[in-house]
Amino acid sequence: MDTISRAARSELMSRVRSRGNVSTEKRLRSALVRAGIRGWRLHPVGVAGRPDFVFRTERIAVFVDGCFWHGCPRCYRRPKSSRKFWDAKVRDNISRDRRTNAKLRREGWSVLRIWEHSLGDPPKAVARIKA
Repeated sequence: MDTISRAARSELMSRVRSRGNVSTEKRLRSALVRAGIRGWRLHPVGVAGRPDFVFRTERIAVFVDGCFWHGCPRCYRRPKSSRKFWDAKVRDNISRDRRTNAKLRREGWSVLRIWEHSLGDPPKAVARIKA
């Protein structure tokens, strides 16, 4: 049982800031390095949607999407509590991803989204980027 009011808890949690999806980025980064792929930047400034990796000369934006946060059709499991909140949160993330993809494509970028679960086979993820 929570010891503070719902409003106070909400205020407290609103101050918690994300640190990004560091573990998934590290896995893909190490796979890119092992494969000898060069020319990418982590979190470049000035690219819409803040992609995780960018290949500027090839104009490729790579996002590593967490299976829970982005509603992976294979892995996502709805939480048992606060379902309305989580359904709306994930639905909004998916909608934002689509808008970001469209904006980047209008600006001449190729967009590649890699699911977190696909990093279990790093060479396969790297092959998608090479292609």
